[in-house]
Amino acid sequence: MKEIILQTHNITKKYSGKAVVKNFNMTINKGDIYGLIGRNGAGKTTLARLITSLSIPDEGSMTLFGKKSQAELNYARKRIGCVIETPAFYSNLSAYQNLEYYRIQRGIPDKNVIDKALEMVDLTGTGKKKFRSFSMGMKQRLGLALALLNHPDFIILDEPINGLDPMGIVEMRKTIIKLNQDYGITILISSHILKELYLVASRYGIIDNGVLIKELNQSELNEECQKGLLVKVDDTANAAVVLETILETSKFKVIDHNDIKVYDYLDNPSEVTFQFNKAGIRVSSINEIGDNLEDYFMSLVGEVQSNG
Repeated sequence: MKEIILQTHNITKKYSGKAVVKNFNMTINKGDIYGLIGRNGAGKTTLARLITSLSIPDEGSMTLFGKKSQAELNYARKRIGCVIETPAFYSNLSAYQNLEYYRIQRGIPDKNVIDKALEMVDLTGTGKKKFRSFSMGMKQRLGLALALLNHPDFIILDEPINGLDPMGIVEMRKTIIKLNQDYGITILISSHILKELYLVASRYGIIDNGVLIKELNQSELNEECQKGLLVKVDDTANAAVVLETILETSKFKVIDHNDIKVYDYLDNPSEVTFQFNKAGIRVSSINEIGDNLEDYFMSLVGEVQSNG
């Protein structure tokens, strides 16, 4: 069984009487790159603030590294790094000097953490270059380096690729994968840029209006998006027999007692209907389903932006 890093239990947060996060139950396992997907205003940032104690839930609780009491949670949060809001860096200081300022401020005794953090985000070659001369991508990665100063086991990144140009997005993507695969850091990324999340995440949570609509892993997402024929019948058991013996395909999935998804015969759906009818199976509808990533999420939560 995988070790659970974070689990929320019916977390609810209200502002001015309105719940912006509602009865939220999510699970993040050790080693996950967990992509929290939702349009702007869906509740992603509020959830990140609740996890890091920048905000306090009105209802519900959470478990972090197996700890649940308030005192234990406060201690467990020392193992978290986060980039929720853009950190304030001094424009006339270098990357090293900025991190040195925060190291002293946070009381971290080991100076080596700075070189290590810069190495982890590929900023070791910046030398004396001033922060004001950094590209947006470099600034974002320095923010990430700041989150890594305390050697966290779990980091939270809120919209880390927002505002980046294509090169900056590629660099951030490589950095996130490196942190996960080379350093074993579990990562929660919230974003509305679906295509980019798909390139890095191993598990997904879909949030809309503060509600967790669905959790699924990479293979489940691929299956959901895979094109197929959704056939509504009165007898899926017999339909499965016909598919295997008459239509000679194992590429199907029984969804429930009325729906069966067939991944074969996309170019000849009438043959499926004919053979089902011939076997006495009533077909009430047959439709091609499954499309690109954006269409899948739109089908769940409505219009979701696919870029910044």
